[in-house]
Amino acid sequence: MSGRIVCVGNGVLDQVYEVEALPRAPLKTTALNFRESGGGPAATAALAIVRLGGQASWWGRVGDDSAGHALRTALTRHGVDLSGLAVIAGARTVRAAVIVDRSGERSIFVDRKGLPSDASYLPADDLKETAVLLADSRWPEGSELALRRARDAGIPRVLDADGGDREMLARLAGLADHVVFSDEGLTDLVGAGEIEARLQRAAERVQGIVAVTCGTAGSLWWIDGKITQVAAFRVAARDTTGCGDVFHGAYALGLAEAMPPLAAARFASAAAAAKAARGMGWDGMPDRKLIDSMMREEQN
Repeated sequence: MSGRIVCVGNGVLDQVYEVEALPRAPLKTTALNFRESGGGPAATAALAIVRLGGQASWWGRVGDDSAGHALRTALTRHGVDLSGLAVIAGARTVRAAVIVDRSGERSIFVDRKGLPSDASYLPADDLKETAVLLADSRWPEGSELALRRARDAGIPRVLDADGGDREMLARLAGLADHVVFSDEGLTDLVGAGEIEARLQRAAERVQGIVAVTCGTAGSLWWIDGKITQVAAFRVAARDTTGCGDVFHGAYALGLAEAMPPLAAARFASAAAAAKAARGMGWDGMPDRKLIDSMMREEQN
């Protein structure tokens, strides 16, 4: 692989409560376990890339608080480049309360109001020697500016379209040449309906490769006017938190390594499945040896 992958967007301190079952009514529940871990789309993708053998930079924002310090310490320990990270005095780093049940399903409550969102916190970096730019929709101001810079420099651009305002999503998607939606993000852009029909409606609005991740059903890819399904790897899920972020990071790494899009999607599916099986937040991030082994087993 030549060049780094720049990941633009949010980092989050996850406060994770493991429970027997997700609450269906207002009540007090005793957690089976509790842990704090790093999270957030861009920061998690950057860490995944490094664990899978790539080079990654995170361009984002944190406050000068204990949560921001925890994220910086963890990412530095794992080898993510933080030279483009803004540490903002008096700001509150994004936090999330994550409720995870025995099957690995989760509910997430996120506080994003403590950080300024304007794009001035993006570093004045010319993206030299950048192989791929990956941007998330959770810091749209920074992602839009970074996507424009990457487009002008002729750098491949991947958008993690995880949700948000329809006009914002359309604007960001128009700047990317690989747009990978979550189910929520796809609905936010084109409305409700059968997932194949929604993907086709998105493809009518977005140039390039368009996809949607579907959890245990794998992912659907609109390439050259047709839909192709990439199956999920079957694992016993321990915690699905961050699996979509790992998927996007691994997909960007696959592109950086000159994999065709569907091959990169299969590689990303293996990485996301391994993360679901391992759990443990950032400490459970799979390495390249494991993913290569999973890919070989699938082929046999």
